[in-house]
Amino acid sequence: MTKEFKKAILQIHLWLGLGTGLVVMIVSITGCLYVFEKEIRTYIQRDYSSVPMEKKAFAGLDQIAVSFGKIAPKEKINSIKVNSAEPNATVAITTAKKQVYYFNPYTAQLVKKTGADWLVTVKSIHTSLLLGEPGKFIMRWSVVIFVLMLITGWVLWFPNQMRLLKQSLTIKWSASAKRINYDLHNVLGFYASGILIVIALSGLYIAFDGVKAATEFLTGTQLSDAKAKGPKGKGKKEKKAEINGAEKQDSTVHYEEIYTAAMAKYPGAVTSQLTNRKGGDLRLRMYYPSNWVDNQNTFIYKTATGKLSKSKLYQNFNAADVIEATNLDVHTGALFGLFGKIVACIISLISASLPVTGFIIWLKKKKKGKKRENKKAIFFKRRTAVHSSTEVPG
Repeated sequence: MTKEFKKAILQIHLWLGLGTGLVVMIVSITGCLYVFEKEIRTYIQRDYSSVPMEKKAFAGLDQIAVSFGKIAPKEKINSIKVNSAEPNATVAITTAKKQVYYFNPYTAQLVKKTGADWLVTVKSIHTSLLLGEPGKFIMRWSVVIFVLMLITGWVLWFPNQMRLLKQSLTIKWSASAKRINYDLHNVLGFYASGILIVIALSGLYIAFDGVKAATEFLTGTQLSDAKAKGPKGKGKKEKKAEINGAEKQDSTVHYEEIYTAAMAKYPGAVTSQLTNRKGGDLRLRMYYPSNWVDNQNTFIYKTATGKLSKSKLYQNFNAADVIEATNLDVHTGALFGLFGKIVACIISLISASLPVTGFIIWLKKKKKGKKRENKKAIFFKRRTAVHSSTEVPG
């Protein structure tokens, strides 16, 4: 590897890092927090996530929807979440305004109303910097740049001589602060880079449809279409009718009928979530126990009629479906349980530190360069003065 090539790679790594360093820090820190989203929410919601066990039947989703309509007549249901594995778990209704209502599963009475918790804000910062679509655009391309930085970082880390390999793999804690900072950037960056590239690529899978298409091409399979964007071939009148149906969803959608029929045909779900989607359809997702692949069945119903229009069963997953189902767990480390989450959290913290240590390295070199320039300027000034004083008068 020539010095000129490595110098060019260094410049690319440097300026990409300076341009996206702050975004990388924000993404890494918020990602570190959101890794334990499930555990944090379990703790936060411990007082109203369940009620005392009773020997009563489930009140039913329709009855709970009616109770919700009386409490919040102007609110629209966005989603209903049911913990199918625990009969005493409260049923959570989330509205379009991000308000959450928890209902007693036996009596259909309101247990607790809450607003969006701080984890929702953390997720929004992580995905869009709270800037909406412009923020999502910035985040997407910052992750692309981060992948390029990881690749250029590998090139820069690789020692020119094998005898220096050990030096590139260890932090010399007895050295100066400048050297320790360099090692923290270089050595920790190398150790974390393998996992970071996986996290970054899984993030790109979420952000870009083109990555999904590339996955389909590489696996030779196509994603099932239960998640396709809206049914095709509709006329304007039919679409409008369905949207009107969605607007009247609280009184016209038979949640209980849909949920009960799906549970009877596909039993064993741990949790289930019904979501009213834009365009006038209702999505039911049923999550089942799994060790690796996120086993979930997805059903799409017409809101206006309640008829099933699409389905996607985890038993029929192909390679592309498996990648899609596991991608989020790969991104958060949840695929490997608590151990994976801890590792993902630590790696995210290292990722957040890299822009800081990299900036310090750049700042030190910049100051060193200025000192050299000043020394040269002083040297030439003195030299000019000496020559001027020794000139022989004409």
